[in-house]
This record gives sequence, structure tokens and C-alpha cells, in this order.
Amino acid sequence: MSKEILINVEPQEKRVAIVENAQLEEFYLERPQDRTIVGNIYKGKVEAVVSSIGAAFVDIGLPKKGFLYLSEISETFEPVEEHKVIKNIEVKTGQEVLVQVVKESFGTKGPRLSTHIGLPGRYLVLMPQDPHLGISRRIENEAERKRLRQILEELKLPKDVGFILRTAAEGRSKRELWRDARFLMKLWARVKKANQRITTPYLVYEEYDLVLRAIRDYFTEDVSKLIIDSKDEFRRIRRFMNMFLGYLVKRVELYKGYDLFKDRDIERQINKIFENKVYLKSKVYLVIEQTEGLVVIDVNSGGFKKSKNPEEMAFKVNSEAAIEIARQLRLRNLGGIIVIDFIDMEREGHRQGVFDILNKELSKDKAKYDVLGISKFGVVEMTRERIHRTTTMLSYQECPYCKGKGRVKSPLTISIYAFKELRRFLSEHPGRQSLSIILNPSVYQEVLKEKLTLTAIERRFKAKINLISESALHIEDIKIS
Repeated sequence: MSKEILINVEPQEKRVAIVENAQLEEFYLERPQDRTIVGNIYKGKVEAVVSSIGAAFVDIGLPKKGFLYLSEISETFEPVEEHKVIKNIEVKTGQEVLVQVVKESFGTKGPRLSTHIGLPGRYLVLMPQDPHLGISRRIENEAERKRLRQILEELKLPKDVGFILRTAAEGRSKRELWRDARFLMKLWARVKKANQRITTPYLVYEEYDLVLRAIRDYFTEDVSKLIIDSKDEFRRIRRFMNMFLGYLVKRVELYKGYDLFKDRDIERQINKIFENKVYLKSKVYLVIEQTEGLVVIDVNSGGFKKSKNPEEMAFKVNSEAAIEIARQLRLRNLGGIIVIDFIDMEREGHRQGVFDILNKELSKDKAKYDVLGISKFGVVEMTRERIHRTTTMLSYQECPYCKGKGRVKSPLTISIYAFKELRRFLSEHPGRQSLSIILNPSVYQEVLKEKLTLTAIERRFKAKINLISESALHIEDIKIS
């Protein structure tokens, strides 16, 4: 299996595509004005404590106040000269806190905060407020887990902080893990030092940008190449990798062509992310509809060749759809509550088979998720963590014509409304002998079909009506003059 990371850098944005066998599997986008703040650590000040919802609003220097659940607070920083850490105290207005952003602002909500700081490295995550050692659940091999646990004990890491081994730590040597741990301990020392001397609100630590995050989190042994189309970023990547990933530096290539994503057929695949219908090879298609807190995915057999056995057909269709659904969740970064409506299957074994396929494909996802079982109607309910804004949110705005409805009125509906507007206008301007009405061409054609109605209005108000077709006019707009 060929796996590559392709990075496109423009002055206005950076894009990362993770590709397996020429198929786009994951896609990330970042623009300077929309750069993610997830992972950033701030020294903030409590603006208000709302006991009824069990939360505090924290000023971290951004337009929207951060949202911090009181139940998550393990340590706070009192606004005193020494900035001494005091554990398990009541949160008060004006109190200083060291917080990390764990979720982007969404809609009217401010960023979600936590006092449980986590500093991710290449192989480890340092947890200053949670002094224990852990291993990623995605490392399933028991022998490997035992080896890694032994290495952690041999490293003699500080007892006052915790470490969690990331999935990328699988197969890594003691030296590599120690180097990562040492880097994180130095980083945490700098964060603590900055927190002691800086006044609130202030950004104490800024997470890596998209390019370096992609290298840290996705550039693993199974990636054959990382190709980037910017000389400056190419040099920056090599400097970064020489510090942490020297053994993979030779796999980084500078693209010298004109358009990396177009040459690799990635641009076309990216454009499909924004469509609400996804067609599969067997002519099955998915319909994906997203609201603010809910995503509905419907599996439709479409042009799939009918078989004599509807049950077998449904199983094949759903099996293919389950694989694609997991991929689409990653590609579109869909989150919140997700409801999947598979085609009905009578056999319990078939339903369980589809559910197992879905679970297997979801295991590739780095986001946290929780899946309930499949019902007898073929419905699966699940939740998926949404940390960053979706690609659609970053790339699209609400339609200025339909105002987010996703539909506009039909030409017939507007033509009926146009006749009403003519009557209203003429009744408000008695004695008017002529007027013009400007319409979209499709509405114009509908009005022409009702010539008798137009003539009746002219006779009633004794006025000449001039119809004008204007292609630039929006279908729902009517101009009378």
C-alpha cells in the first residue's frame, strides 16, 4: 500500500492531503486568519462563575470568552504575587488560571478550555496535572505494550508529571522515547516560567501550525513520501525533522511542477468533499446532510444491479457504504451526533457484519468516537469528537440568496407573486398609465404563459405593463418601476 503526504502552500492558506493508493483519505486546511487555537495554552482570568451550569467564563484575550467546566478544574493560579499553585480551591471571579484550548469556537460558543494541560510530542504526551504513565489503547499488541511499559519505568521520568505513549510510539527505541520526553520536560519548564512572569490574559504556548502538526502526527514509517511545493516550507520541515525524525528526512521531496494537487488528481477529490451526495463504484450513493449538532447519512442503493436475493444485495451495499462512511467522516471532519441509515437487512448476522466493518474502519480515525449497536431497522447512532471547524465551514459561507435554506422558490411560485405585486403597486399608484416589471428569464417565461391574467390586470387598472427579462436578476427578485 502506497501512502503519501502532500502539502500545498499558498500565501493565503496551507493544505495537507493524506493519500493512500492515489485516493484522498484525510484533508486539512488552515488559513492565517483561521489558524486553530486548539492546543494553545493561555494564562487567563475568570470573568464570571455560573453555578447553575457548573462552568466559568475565562478571558484569554480573544473576542469570545473561553468556557471552562468547574468539574474539570484540578489546579488554579491565584492572582497573588508569587502565582503559587493551589490545589482544589473554589473558583472565584478575578482568579488567574492556566488553561488549554481543547475545542474551537463554534457558532455563538466560545472556545472550550481545560486546566488539564497536555503537551504532545512525537511519541509522548506530557500531562503536568495528571502524574501517571499510560499507553494508547490503539497499541493492541500485548507484548509491545509490555515492552513500552518497561521502557517508561527504565527512563525514570519525574514523578510529579504524567506521560502517555502515543500510537506512534509503537516500535520506537528507548533512546527515541527519552529524547521526546526530555524535549517535553524542557517545554513544560518554559511554560511554567512564562506563566509566573506574564500578566493575564496572555498566550503562554502556541501549538504548531498545520504543516508541523501533520508531520508530528501523521509522518510515520508507513508513509513512503512527503511532497511539498514550497521551498521555504521544505527547508523548515527538514530543520524540524532533523531534530525529531532524522531517519525520515530522506523521504521529504520538494515538488518542482506547477500544481501539485492537480497533477496528483487531489483537487478533483477535494471538490467532492463539499457535495452532499457521494457515489461509490457500485453506483450506490450516500446522502450526507449536516446541521449544527447533527449529521444524517442515508445509504441509497441507487443504480446498484438488482439481484434475485434482496437480502444479499442489501448486505453488499451496506458493507461497501460502511467503508466509505468512515472515510467521509474523516475527510469532512464531521462531528457531534451522527445517525447512519443503512438499507434494511433481515438477518442479524448481516447487520452485525456491517456493524463490524464500520467499527474496523472507524478504528483508523484519530478523533474520539462512540458507536451504539445497529438496530433492526439498520440505523446506527454514534458520536464523533469535533475539535476543529470542518473544511466546509472554513471554505464556504451562507448562501446570500437562499440564506442557508438550500432551496429557492420555483419560477411558477415567483410568477404568481409577481402578479400580486403588480396589483398591489397599481392600487397604490392610481392613474399610472404604464410601468415596467423586470424578471429573471425563467420567471418571465412563466408570466408569458399567463397572458390572459396580465391582460386582465391591464384592463382593470387601465395601465400598460411592459415585461422585461434580465438574466443577471436573481430568480426570487422582482423590480417594478
